Amino acid sequence: MFKDKTLLITGGTGSFGNAVLRRFLDSDLGEIRIFSRDEKKQDDMRKRYGSPKLKFYIGDVRDIRSVAAAMRGVDYCFHAAALKQVPSCEFHPMEAVRTNVLGTENVLEAAVTAGVKRVVCLSTDKAVYPINAMGISKAMMEKVMVAASRNLEGTGTVICGTRYGNVMASRGSVIPLFVEQILAGKPITITDPAMTRFMMTLDDAVELVLYAFEHGRNGDIFVQKAPAATVQVLTHAILGLMNRKGHEVRVIGTRHGEKLYEALLSREERAAAEDMGAYFRVSPDGRDLNYGKFVEQGEINISASEDYNSHNTERLDGPAMQTLLLKLDYMRRIANGEVVHAED
Repeated sequence: MFKDKTLLITGGTGSFGNAVLRRFLDSDLGEIRIFSRDEKKQDDMRKRYGSPKLKFYIGDVRDIRSVAAAMRGVDYCFHAAALKQVPSCEFHPMEAVRTNVLGTENVLEAAVTAGVKRVVCLSTDKAVYPINAMGISKAMMEKVMVAASRNLEGTGTVICGTRYGNVMASRGSVIPLFVEQILAGKPITITDPAMTRFMMTLDDAVELVLYAFEHGRNGDIFVQKAPAATVQVLTHAILGLMNRKGHEVRVIGTRHGEKLYEALLSREERAAAEDMGAYFRVSPDGRDLNYGKFVEQGEINISASEDYNSHNTERLDGPAMQTLLLKLDYMRRIANGEVVHAED
C-alpha cells in the first residue's frame, strides 16, 4: 500500500513526525514530505536523517497556498500540525482556533482538491468534555474533519482521525521536564499527585495512526485502549529509575485549563463505539438534517454507559509504570546514567 507512494506529514518536525520517520524512512515509500513553519528544525532533520526520499516544505497550515503547494502529488497525509500546550492556548485562544480549526480546514480542502487518497487527523483526549481552549479547538477540529468527510463517496478520498492521550517523553511533555529538574538538582514540580493521565509511547501513537490509516472509513475516529497512572506514581517511577528516591517533590497546583482526569471516549461515544480489540472505532452519525425520516438502528442504551477515562481504565502501579517507561530509549539511557534530551 505504501510502495512508491508519497506521504505528507503536517507538523512533521515534531515528536510524531520524527517517530514516523524512524519507522518508515527505510521502507518502500517513494517520498516523505515534512511540512512545518520551523526552518531550524527542518534543517536539523535534514542533517540528522540525510535521506534523498525526505523532502521539506516550509509553510503554515493557516496559509492554504503553502498547504496546497505541499499537497500536490501526495497520496497520503498525516495531519499532526497543532498548538498543543494547554496554558498557552488558554492565554491565546484565537491562535489555537487559527491553527487547530482553520488550519485543519485548509489541510482537508487542499487534500480533497489534490485527490489525496487518505488523510488521518490527529486529535487528543482533551477534545472529550473539553474545558480548556486547546481541547475546545481540538473538538472543533474533529467536527471539521467529520464534516469534510461527508459527501466524499466516489472522490477516492478517505478522511478519518485518531484520538490519544499523553504521549510519554514527547517534546514539551512532563517526563523530560521531571528528568531535567532532577538532573539540575531542582525540586520536581507536580500539579496534583492524584491527577491521572493516559500513558502511551510514541510507537503506540504511530501504531494507532497506521491502524486508522488501514481500517478507517470516512468520519471514523479511532481510540487506542491505554493504561493510566497518577502523577504521583509517574514521579516515583522516574525517581526510582534514576536512583533519586529522596529527591524533593513540590506540589504547585493545577495550571490554567487542566483537568483532574482525561477521557478518550464520551459516554455517548462509548455506548455506540465498535470494540475492535485494542482499539475503539467511533463512527460518525450518518443521518442528514431530515430527522423526521425513520432510520433503523440497533438500540443504544446511553444511560447504562460511562465514559472511558483515565480514572476508570487500567491503572498502573509503580513497577508497571517503570516497565512502560523503560520501553522508551530515552528513559533507558537516563536510567543508565546518560545525560540526554528527549529529542535525542
